[in-house]
Amino acid sequence: MTDAADSVVPLERVVPPERAGEKDALVLRLDFLRETVVNKVAGLTTEQATTASVPPSALTPAGIVRHLMCVERWWFALDFAALPDVPEPWGEHDAGGFELVPGETLASVVRSYLAECARSNEIIAAHSLDEVARGEGMEFDLRHAVIHLIEETGRHCGHLDLLREAIDGAAGD
Repeated sequence: MTDAADSVVPLERVVPPERAGEKDALVLRLDFLRETVVNKVAGLTTEQATTASVPPSALTPAGIVRHLMCVERWWFALDFAALPDVPEPWGEHDAGGFELVPGETLASVVRSYLAECARSNEIIAAHSLDEVARGEGMEFDLRHAVIHLIEETGRHCGHLDLLREAIDGAAGD
């Protein structure tokens, strides 16, 4: 039996409007993709989500969610906002953040991802899309970071589609 604290509950995805201001259009599309990520792993056990299911790839659903959490932190909290006391999201042994650390479960990784997405949205809300990153040596604007995260998250939603189908045959939006 799975403990409720260790399960991932699907999110209600909000389809972005077809007409919106630039910032709203970008953030709402990114939020839609973030919700899709969570829904792609909802219903999996930690064992299913941490097993590479498409050899020779070592990608796992939980690893992709962890990677996306790391990417959110890297682009928004560290590179763009240069927030103090925010630890780098990955270590030397796992430069992409794909490997779970001991004690992490699928549910804990999803919680960390959603918390990082919330922090990213707070940063986005507090700045204009034209504002330039504050991190040392960074020259991109916020628009570039948001667009990059839309691309990255969308790409990994496709990976999650394939992995999920290989694990239990589930397919869908």
